[in-house]
Amino acid sequence: MKSVREVETLAHDAHAGQVDKTGVPYIEHVRAVAAGLAPFGEELVMAGLLHDVIEDTDWTAGRLRAAGVPPRVVRIVEAVTNEAGLTHAEKIRRITGDAQATLVKIADNAHNSRPERAARLPQEQRDRLAAKYRAARDVLWPAANRDDIEGIVRIVNPSLLMELDEHH
Repeated sequence: MKSVREVETLAHDAHAGQVDKTGVPYIEHVRAVAAGLAPFGEELVMAGLLHDVIEDTDWTAGRLRAAGVPPRVVRIVEAVTNEAGLTHAEKIRRITGDAQATLVKIADNAHNSRPERAARLPQEQRDRLAAKYRAARDVLWPAANRDDIEGIVRIVNPSLLMELDEHH
């Protein structure tokens, strides 16, 4: 089975040349998501590093398994991967059926919601994404333990702590 370091290299290579909506190398996003999952162990760190690899690269679940990624990590990545024909709201509801996938998506959402990332986007896109991410938190957060959410948010996006206090 692959180590966290080997999975990080795999993610780095898989996302090579990709940038996020703000022009930052994509690996920085998956590393930030993984950092927020560090308190939950190596499998969730690996899932954080790989959470977009099936969706955004030519990697498949089968290829990840064949490469030695632990089966549970691959299942989590599959759980957070977009599925054709599902709306974003349906995808979020589907994710909440898996407690570990929910934590990965909470970390992903928290990083995507960072104010300095949003500030780099045009106002219309910023407003649309903020509403989308807020709606997702309204479904994700009730599906997770408050202390777990707080642990992730403290690492990934402390600006969400006030919202968490209002929510719970």
